[in-house]
Amino acid sequence: MTATPAPLPPITGEHLAERTAAVRDEVAKAFIGQEQVLDQILVALLAGGHVLIEGVPGLGKTLLVRALGQALALDYARVQFTPDLMPSDVSGHAVYDPKTESFKIRRGPVFTNLLLADEINRAPAKTQSALLEVMQEGQVTIEGRAFALPPPFMALATQNPVEQEGTYPLPEAQLDRFLLKVVIGYPAAEDEKRMVAQITGGRSGGDFELSQVRRVVDAGELVAMQQGTAQVAVDPAVIDYAVRIAAATRQWPGISLGAGPRGSIALVRAARAQAVLGGRDFTTPDDVRAVAVPALRHRIMLAPELQIDQQSPDDVLRALLARVEAPRQ
Repeated sequence: MTATPAPLPPITGEHLAERTAAVRDEVAKAFIGQEQVLDQILVALLAGGHVLIEGVPGLGKTLLVRALGQALALDYARVQFTPDLMPSDVSGHAVYDPKTESFKIRRGPVFTNLLLADEINRAPAKTQSALLEVMQEGQVTIEGRAFALPPPFMALATQNPVEQEGTYPLPEAQLDRFLLKVVIGYPAAEDEKRMVAQITGGRSGGDFELSQVRRVVDAGELVAMQQGTAQVAVDPAVIDYAVRIAAATRQWPGISLGAGPRGSIALVRAARAQAVLGGRDFTTPDDVRAVAVPALRHRIMLAPELQIDQQSPDDVLRALLARVEAPRQ
């Protein structure tokens, strides 16, 4: 893992927007199309949060993480979650060294900057929980010793919405640790044509060539960008709007479990990052609306009657957003 980045002053204003746009442009060279998905990943990155990515196989989830690591000059690790994966396979474990007659700590793949937890719902709850501590506290406990992970750290977990046989649904407590849940759908026809042409043009392999993605930001700059995002102004009226949206999910007909206070916090954190993507140093109600669905879709549970009617959390949240009055700008 890379050394702890030297502290830099927070990057703010136009410079913050420019650096963010540069990262976006580089990642987009490999991750073609899906602009909304890329924007949501960048929102979570700037806000210092973690992301749950849902989509069928083959839509570029791994490619997105690899391209992000390349553009940010960050260490990247991938863990394939399976039913027999143990928590120590993720966090690490102690190994006895006969030469020194002592135990040494062998660090697991979680000691990185970008961690891709692939098909996280294929492992049982005890293995899924290996990520809880590092996602919430930024540290890993091995044999009673706490090891802090130097920032930045971001976990991106994927799950397949189609194959449910042999899977272990994530408990609500763990879902709540993800700042956003991003849903990746099939690409548009023109984007898919560009993708196929780029992969098959004069090459025999089936993967994207990431050498075209330039490194435009390092770990120290990213931490400074996250600190700058945290300083984006949020008007009390915008905070009130975010809280009222989260509170409405607790009373909305058809929602059996609403978002808790962590949902309100997620809305404000993500809205600040959304403002940065918009080139502003202040948030607006539109920023809150833009991030509300990915920030809340995994924090609510629909009543059985809505599930029978094949309504999705996204449908319910959009109806709710249309009814919660926004402050005047």
